[in-house]
Amino acid sequence: MNRNYAYRLYPNRRQAQLLDRVLEIHRQLYNAALQERRDAWRMCRVSLNYCAQANQLKAIRQFDQDSAWLNYSSIQQTLRRLDKAFAAFFRRIRAGDQPGYPRFKSKRRFNSVQYRWGDGIRLKANRLHIQNVGTVKVKWHRPLPENATIKCAYLKRDGAHWHAIIALELPDATSAPHPGPAVGLDVGLYSMVALSDGTVIENPRHFHIAETKLADAQRILSRRVKFSGHWHKQAALVASLHRKIANQRRDFAHKLSRRLAATYALIGVEDLNIMALARSPLAKSVHDAGWSQLLSLLAYKVENTGSQLVAVDPRHTSQRCSECGAHVQKELSIRVHVCSDCGLTLDRDVNAARNILALALLPAPVAQAQVNLTARTEPSAFEPRSRRVYATE
Repeated sequence: MNRNYAYRLYPNRRQAQLLDRVLEIHRQLYNAALQERRDAWRMCRVSLNYCAQANQLKAIRQFDQDSAWLNYSSIQQTLRRLDKAFAAFFRRIRAGDQPGYPRFKSKRRFNSVQYRWGDGIRLKANRLHIQNVGTVKVKWHRPLPENATIKCAYLKRDGAHWHAIIALELPDATSAPHPGPAVGLDVGLYSMVALSDGTVIENPRHFHIAETKLADAQRILSRRVKFSGHWHKQAALVASLHRKIANQRRDFAHKLSRRLAATYALIGVEDLNIMALARSPLAKSVHDAGWSQLLSLLAYKVENTGSQLVAVDPRHTSQRCSECGAHVQKELSIRVHVCSDCGLTLDRDVNAARNILALALLPAPVAQAQVNLTARTEPSAFEPRSRRVYATE
């Protein structure tokens, strides 16, 4: 089981300048390696790979002081990063897609460097020691697991902030079955989550609240002379506003998913095609709600609590009466479910959550395929959606 733990770094002014230098040299090496691959194919029809370029590093470091100053294995990781970009490019070509050719990285598009743990980066006196940078203060908001093996670490720049993302290898989760009840969960735009037990969690609408302030800041940015001093200052302000919205949304999703995973033994959700919804007229609201982020966080947190996450067919869950099963056609603007057959009256989303729970409790197929919530694919017209389970045995 692999997990990434992200920690905020607090470098002093000198360390921040050195980190910027490390990142800039890696960016230049990435672009130089990309240029070499392009020229080799354009002029000689030779396709270079990682090994061919990595074998040149020792010779390059003898006359290039910048690359000699860097950690050797971190340069190798940058070359592997470029190699992965080309591998993904050719894979998409073979699949019949229309991929973009790997492009050169500007200063705003190259924000991370990878280190092998113990080679250029390590723990020292409860701080992070980085080669050629020094010992950097870290905000340890949660301790590293004792049974974890640290594989590598990433230094990431986010605006004016720096983070260390530590990749861990953990033993597989062996939690006992959760003793709690089962629940159906319906995500929405009016209310963020409606549960089958009647609980309704309001949508915080982080972007909607900050939209006016963000629009004002972007309007000022558009009037600045591009790349001037005032433009850079205003661009940093716009980026900080977007960062705050993203942090608020992520914090809300983490807390809500943890609470659900710790409370319920089985959680039924809809197997939504969120990517298609994010391209619909409701795109802004769907992105603001952050459904995909919430479901992906929930998918891995149930592993540690012994719970089970079941994704079911979303068709007609909002139109079917959870009491008698009658079909009650409703427009999206109608927020109350009223059944003319049995007289059931309750919130539309709660009714949908009850239908989701009923589907989740049905017997599962013999072969249960685990599906990645963050990277699902739309089934073809000849392959109807199936009941899907996310759980640990």
